[in-house]
Amino acid sequence: MPAYVKPRWLRDMLRFLPLKSQFVLSGNVRDLQTCEVAPDKVTAQPLVNTLVDELKGAGYAQLVVWNPVTGFTVPESYDQAAAQSGAETLKRLGLTVVDEEQASPVAPGGIDLLTASLDRLAALPGDPVALVVDFASRLTVRAETPSAAEHALFTRALVLAHSVAPRPAGAARSPFFNTIIWIVDKEGDLPDWLLIDNPRIRHIPVAKPDRAARLALSGALLRGVPGAQGAAPDLLATAQAAFVDGTEGLLLADMNAIATLARVEGVTVEKIGDAVRRYKVGVSEDPWLKIERDKIRNADTFIRQRVKGQAHAVTHMLDLVKRAMTGVGSQRKGNRPRGVAFLAGPTGVGKTELAKTITSLLFGDESAYIRFDMSEFSAEHADQRLIGAPPGYVGYDVGGELTNAIRERPFSVVLFDEIEKAHPRILDKFLQILDDGVLTSGRGDRVYFSEALIVFTSNLGIYRQDETGQRVANVMPDDGPQAIRAKVLGEIERHFKLVLNRPEILNRIGENIIVFDFIRKDVATEIFEQMVRTVIDDIAAQGIAIELDAGFSDALRARCIGDLSNGGRGIRNQLEANLLNPLARGLFDQDGQAGDRFLVSDQAGAFHLQKR
Repeated sequence: MPAYVKPRWLRDMLRFLPLKSQFVLSGNVRDLQTCEVAPDKVTAQPLVNTLVDELKGAGYAQLVVWNPVTGFTVPESYDQAAAQSGAETLKRLGLTVVDEEQASPVAPGGIDLLTASLDRLAALPGDPVALVVDFASRLTVRAETPSAAEHALFTRALVLAHSVAPRPAGAARSPFFNTIIWIVDKEGDLPDWLLIDNPRIRHIPVAKPDRAARLALSGALLRGVPGAQGAAPDLLATAQAAFVDGTEGLLLADMNAIATLARVEGVTVEKIGDAVRRYKVGVSEDPWLKIERDKIRNADTFIRQRVKGQAHAVTHMLDLVKRAMTGVGSQRKGNRPRGVAFLAGPTGVGKTELAKTITSLLFGDESAYIRFDMSEFSAEHADQRLIGAPPGYVGYDVGGELTNAIRERPFSVVLFDEIEKAHPRILDKFLQILDDGVLTSGRGDRVYFSEALIVFTSNLGIYRQDETGQRVANVMPDDGPQAIRAKVLGEIERHFKLVLNRPEILNRIGENIIVFDFIRKDVATEIFEQMVRTVIDDIAAQGIAIELDAGFSDALRARCIGDLSNGGRGIRNQLEANLLNPLARGLFDQDGQAGDRFLVSDQAGAFHLQKR
């Protein structure tokens, strides 16, 4: 374990204490902060507690905290003498202490008393004292237009920043100020004229915990998890690595909550990754492990009844599902999705149908998938529909369509249909999903895709631009499957690398680009017969019997499968034009009723419906 290093923000502040009289801490200020309570013993505590310990060690006699609700308090100290010193400090600031005997003295006071106390703080003699203004973001409603009281407070702070001078303190007679520390959510919560180009105030961002901070704290947190006491060092090291990797992007407060969740629900240390998943997506058990294996084992036949002539695509998709179920490759860094597939190929060959079928296989309901038609997201700012509008914009309170859907159903198949029609700006969001498995909504909520199966469909590669810039066919129905795959993959690679300048997206998808073949004649005949049978069965359910004359059936088949460039969708279009529409017209004109029987035939090249 590497030696503990204090957070960067803290080292920065301690270094500048002799040089600056005021500091602004912003960013991850509501999280826990790491601290070393003993050699190689790291724990976490709130930021204000960290300031108490560190400023005491730096030679500050006392620390006073103000917040809009309580007013002025002196944090609880370790000895009674220090507590009395805290009450005395509050009195020296002109404040009325409520109860001098309690361990943490309190003096109520609003913004007016805070303003008045700044001058008194700057003039206090003796060892240095620090004033922490907590929740300073709540001091103003609009930082750019403060009220009279707010303006007076920040003007006083600005004048003091430029007028106070350091004085020697401590045995070393080092220069010190009576320091003011403002704790805000973001820098813009204070007036710009107070901070910008002000060399007397130091702004210090408090970053989210990095891997080193998570690693330093993980050991202490895991010690309280069931099974950790007496566990083998190798097992603890593996659990610690899983804990640190699984909490990438989370706060130390989240890590503490995960450890508490593991203790409450009895999750053993070797399964700490399961506690991380429960905390992120809110499910107690891994739904992927609960899918019936026999259903997946026999799925090949079920899928091929609906997606015909695409054996390679079916096998590849089932492999993704089996990986998700068995956990092969489950040590995914961070929160990457369970699986990613990019379905490419001609139109009407079953790409969307395969996604629906996989959803039906997993959920028992093909409509349970989350589908986005990316042609609706071609505008530059369409990404706001996915993740939600930022603060201050219309729709901010509604959230994003994608982030809301994943939060409600984290275990799902997410289909992005015709991805090439989306605005390139949206592709950056997909990069976040594929790489980190997480999106931050417009409201600031983190949404995890770690339990989702992501499916993209695209018609890229079917057409290309020739030397004159004209759009021409890149593949033809007469091409062989291998030739189609090579041409489509080449055009997809060119599009992402040269047109979109997003080669990194292809790298994240890897070998999961599944190229569909054209519908071949034998498969087209099967599709045609299945569609005709479905039409006749639907009408039979109304009590009307329909029979197709052999000659008409042959002629209809020839029309429907004569041009397979549009795949199964083209077959259906021809079927609608040459069977469904004239059949509906004939049944309506002849007032077909339950119990009637009709014969469809071809007379002189025209559709003919005869009642029998």
